[in-house]
Amino acid sequence: MDLSRIRIVLVQTTHPGNIGAAARAMKNMGLTQLVLVNPRDFPSGVALGRAASALDILDNAQVVDSLDTAIADCGLVIGTSARSRSIPWPMVDPEGCAEKLVVASNQNDVALVFGREDRGLSNDELQLCHFHVQIPANEEYPSLNIAAAVMLLCYEIRKAVLRAPGEDKAENTDSLKQAAGKTQGIDDPIYEIWDQPLATVADLEGYLKHLEKVLVRLEFHDPENPRQLMSRLRRLYSRIRPDTMEINILRGVLASTEYQLDKKNRSES
Repeated sequence: MDLSRIRIVLVQTTHPGNIGAAARAMKNMGLTQLVLVNPRDFPSGVALGRAASALDILDNAQVVDSLDTAIADCGLVIGTSARSRSIPWPMVDPEGCAEKLVVASNQNDVALVFGREDRGLSNDELQLCHFHVQIPANEEYPSLNIAAAVMLLCYEIRKAVLRAPGEDKAENTDSLKQAAGKTQGIDDPIYEIWDQPLATVADLEGYLKHLEKVLVRLEFHDPENPRQLMSRLRRLYSRIRPDTMEINILRGVLASTEYQLDKKNRSES
């Protein structure tokens, strides 16, 4: 199975040795796509030394300035989280995370995102993800070294691939669907045959910005007193996973709403 559509994203990594060790873990498990968001020290001799025989992964690593850029073209994004957040998000365990990534990569680029060594991903960054994955570590000391976390989840991806033998992509996908639906308390029809490609992160971000603009004009949303409205709407659309045609329809509804608002304003002036 081709894993080139699964990318590992490291956000603002502080120690270059962790980048090298993460690259080595990826190479061990057959992954090749590494994206670095604002690393503190890269390129680095320390990273090269820790990478051992995975220098090709470092040589081909992409360096970008924001998480939005790193995942803009992805149809599925899963972010690592070591703790619960103020707004609950759909969660998967490491095995379910791997299954989802492997299955979804048959049709879309996908990303597994790791945060900073000292504080992980911010709330805003986690809200860019469709699912969160939490490694069930010892509650008395749940914080993992980032390279160790990369190794653990890449190993789960490797196991998911090995559980789907054979050359036929559809056969592989069918054998993973049941495990890919492992979420807590929600149905997950994402992996059925679909007539349109799933919306990318960039598609959804464009829609949500447009939606917020219209809601402000309708005086339904007050940016000065947001009451988590946009965060909850973001969670709703991330959970639904709309396709590109559905996003275009929703954008059309918003454009029509704006037209009617403009028309009303002109008639009143």
